[in-house]
Amino acid sequence: MESIGQLAGGVAHDFNNILTVIQGHASMLRARTSLPDEIKGSINQILLAAERATTLTRQLLTFSRKQVAQSRVLDLNEVVSNMTKMLKHILRADVSLSVKYGSESFLVRADAGMMEQVLMNLAINARDAMPIGGKLIISTSDECIGPEYVQLNPQGSVGDFVCLSVADTGEGIPPENLARIFEPFFTTKPVGQGTGLGLATVYGIVRQHNGWLTVYSELGKGTVFRIYLPAVKEREDKKMERPVIKDIRGGNETILLIEDEAPL
Repeated sequence: MESIGQLAGGVAHDFNNILTVIQGHASMLRARTSLPDEIKGSINQILLAAERATTLTRQLLTFSRKQVAQSRVLDLNEVVSNMTKMLKHILRADVSLSVKYGSESFLVRADAGMMEQVLMNLAINARDAMPIGGKLIISTSDECIGPEYVQLNPQGSVGDFVCLSVADTGEGIPPENLARIFEPFFTTKPVGQGTGLGLATVYGIVRQHNGWLTVYSELGKGTVFRIYLPAVKEREDKKMERPVIKDIRGGNETILLIEDEAPL
């Protein structure tokens, strides 16, 4: 997994450079007002495809743990609440969403965008696992992990943690696939319907946040993912103070851009 992560991170970095060239030139072309509409349509398709590829490279960087996290103390309940409306849009009408919050605020030090990505990926997987409908249940709770738990779950740690649970009533995961679900590019979905990076990305994000996750599944009954993140006792009291700029000086500066790839 570590070797694949290094490979994925290297590929994503080089591919990002290529995408920057594509997006840059396509954006410059789209800015020309004299181009015919049919050519503008093709340029828009190029930009849309490049944006999809950018999302893919972002997943690769997350999986390889080379994407820098913008961590801060946040309430996991608020993250789940903010994502609820968006999740309703990606779920079908025959999939009901139920959210169960803990009785208090559960603070963690995490990147809000990455936590939203975790929820999104798990929700999409759950939706696809319920082709004839079902229930998606998201819940939060606090957990005090002891030595006995760590003996059974070597990835775990002793201490106070916040648990994010995502459960579905879908088809379940076959036992022969359960041990491989976090492998990058492993997917049981038809060609063109999945990259096999969803759960690998979830795994990378959770490990990057010093947490771990477990999965329990039964065929015909559903699957439960439990994500454990270190709990934080208090919110950050001091907020970053932005300097107030009264007068903008200058106008004759020279900008030095250093880049070892000429097309960029």
